[in-house]
Amino acid sequence: MTTTDTPAPPGPQLAGRGLGRFADRAFALVLLGAGLSVLVILAAIVIRTTVDAWPVFQYQGFFSFITGTEWRAGFSRNEFTGTYGAFPFVFGTLFVAGIALVFALPLAIAVSVYIVHYAPLKLRTSLSYVVEVLAAVPSIIFGLWGLLWFVPTFIQPVSNWTARNLGFIPFLDGPVANVNYFHAGFVLAIMILPIITALTREIIAAAPISEQEAAYGLGATKWEVIRSVVLPRSFSGIVGASMLGLGRALGETIAVLMLVGGSQRYGFRLFFSGDTMAAHIAATFQDAAPETITALLGIGVVLFLVTMVVNMVARGIVWRFGFKATGDAI
Repeated sequence: MTTTDTPAPPGPQLAGRGLGRFADRAFALVLLGAGLSVLVILAAIVIRTTVDAWPVFQYQGFFSFITGTEWRAGFSRNEFTGTYGAFPFVFGTLFVAGIALVFALPLAIAVSVYIVHYAPLKLRTSLSYVVEVLAAVPSIIFGLWGLLWFVPTFIQPVSNWTARNLGFIPFLDGPVANVNYFHAGFVLAIMILPIITALTREIIAAAPISEQEAAYGLGATKWEVIRSVVLPRSFSGIVGASMLGLGRALGETIAVLMLVGGSQRYGFRLFFSGDTMAAHIAATFQDAAPETITALLGIGVVLFLVTMVVNMVARGIVWRFGFKATGDAI
């Protein structure tokens, strides 16, 4: 006589699975809320700032506000009496950030490649730690260091020599002011270098090992592997890292305020004393009249738009060249 085994009732393991499914759904909802909160906060900042700045856009005209070259602040509380053209500050922001990226990006890639592929293990750990520490240094420290020691000791002599010997090139002619686009951009490059380096190092370290070993198997040297496999595979990530560094450069305030010159004019010269959007807001906001405060909020809106356009261009570069670079590496 055979007996049929009756199924055992659900035990604690199945009950635990049900609880686990609930926890997964709850965790997914929490993450969704966190992600949406970022969009809500960003939208609140943009909408509120744009609403507060709208009167100056109506008074000056939005495109006239961006492209105008004269900034003459008024002192009225109830109406606009000044002239507000933000182009000198837009130009200065892009110019200084561009100088910073030109100097910082190649050096960041070189340092990252050295740390990942050439440095001994002990030195690799030390260099990585130093890079992370530099990324945490406050900007005002960089500004004071650059203004009081680095620029007068090293950069100013180089600027004077360049203007004296290469001044026949219009872009490099003098006179050389103590504070100018180049000095601000060079110190800003040192500021964003740790951020770009830290991210680029992780990206280069994540390059596919199998493809590197395949290249070595075909007889490639280390430099050929880095040039033909590692860097093309890391292209998209390097662009993203550089855009994060550029984002900090576009919005940097205190260090640039100390070194850019504070002029409400602009010039297509490397050693011209100008101003940036963030630096101008910081320098004039405290003593500004109500109408000028509205205009400064308008500069903040323009700064947001410039940052958004730069990020869109970066996305376009990644989409346009990312797959091609990946295909070349295979």
